[in-house]
Amino acid sequence: MTSVIWFRQDLRLADNPALVHAAARGPILGLYVLDETSAPNGRPIGGASRWWLHKSLEALSKAFGGLVLLRGNPRELVPAFAEAAKATGVYWNRCYEPYSVARDTAVKAALKAMDVDASSFNGSLLFEPWDIKTLDGAPYKVYSPFWRACQKSTVAVPQAVSNFEAASRRPMGDRLTDWRLLPSKPNWAREFETTWTPGEAGALVRFNAFLNHNLRGYAELRDRPGKPNVSRLSPHLHFGEISPRQVWATAKMHAEIQPASRADCDKFLAELGWREFSHHLLYHFPQLPVLNWKPEFDAYPWSDNAAYLASWQKGMTGYPIVDAGMRELWKTGSMHNRVRMIAASFLIKHLRIDWRQGEAWFWDTLVDADLANNTASWQWVAGCGADAAPYFRIFNPIAQGRKFDPDGTYVRRWCPELAKLPNDLIHAPFEGTISQLEAAGVRLGTTYPKPLVDHASARDAALAGYARIKSANV
Repeated sequence: MTSVIWFRQDLRLADNPALVHAAARGPILGLYVLDETSAPNGRPIGGASRWWLHKSLEALSKAFGGLVLLRGNPRELVPAFAEAAKATGVYWNRCYEPYSVARDTAVKAALKAMDVDASSFNGSLLFEPWDIKTLDGAPYKVYSPFWRACQKSTVAVPQAVSNFEAASRRPMGDRLTDWRLLPSKPNWAREFETTWTPGEAGALVRFNAFLNHNLRGYAELRDRPGKPNVSRLSPHLHFGEISPRQVWATAKMHAEIQPASRADCDKFLAELGWREFSHHLLYHFPQLPVLNWKPEFDAYPWSDNAAYLASWQKGMTGYPIVDAGMRELWKTGSMHNRVRMIAASFLIKHLRIDWRQGEAWFWDTLVDADLANNTASWQWVAGCGADAAPYFRIFNPIAQGRKFDPDGTYVRRWCPELAKLPNDLIHAPFEGTISQLEAAGVRLGTTYPKPLVDHASARDAALAGYARIKSANV
């Protein structure tokens, strides 16, 4: 009576409902399918995510006692594998992206037609997307009432690691190294190794470190990129190395033990709520990754400027807080959340480049690239999404840098060519005199770029574009 657990974005043993269900039925085979056929809009996972996936699968295979790895279309491979293994059941934890829902529905139908038990479970969200709804039964479109409704609901208690028996005979699969998920020639992920520890154990270590050392002050300091008061759990959550229920229960317990941390804990859990809201939106509005959630934004006059886009991608815009963020992204596969908003706003509202081009770059370069979070957040910044920032809110990158990185710690780390500038110039080197710049070893246009655009002029152009939306929809 062998069962198969089909791992996907749940690469852990603890609080894994599919594993608990399978373990109660006898020996288990662990299966992972590298699915490059059902990817969103024809896009497989990005380069940074491929690096993380390799490391996470290594860790899970060791903890589980070996996984069978297959590459291809799960609609064909999962039923065929169940038949070859003589499995009586196949179990998995649900994914909620539109292409995942269609894929899993087809797999479940194929298995049941073979008289193989097939069941799926919620292992990646606090609540099912269809369970949180307005009084008239509709999906929420605004975050605040959505999160209030979530807080009135009961979060399931996380489950401990099941005692399970790995099947003694395991069909042959691929070797992980043959998938070539790791970059080479060049190895642009070299610094990832010193920044991240993918896998369930790494997730727990990072979460405990955050609770014990960096949670205090989170509500205020989470917006300061030069401070360590962030959890950095997002890639672990995306790959399912820790569940949101584990995070919820442990954070709540921490606040009970240390009441002084309650406000910071509440703010932290509200950010977990934004992740939940993003998945809620994607499930109910599956065109979110490709279409403006507010269709009137289809009239916006985007600029198709490949040179500007490349400068933004390389962190060479001439605005230090933007450039620091883009360089952090390239070096570490991540970017501080406040700086993500600033960098995204700059691309959309200063360079007037379509948000979808920015989202595509983040998809390839973020280790936590998540279809729901990525698209919902980019649309929020652009003003065209659900509960979006007002379109006329255009971040001044100079003011944002001075407010959230007042001593220039973050910029000096990622833009070392500016490190000797005084604090009053670190976020606007172009405001310095020739002698001030020379004293700091800065030559604009040589050692550091001149601004791509003037802030005031770019702001006016963006507002003119938004005015065009209004006139087109009168």
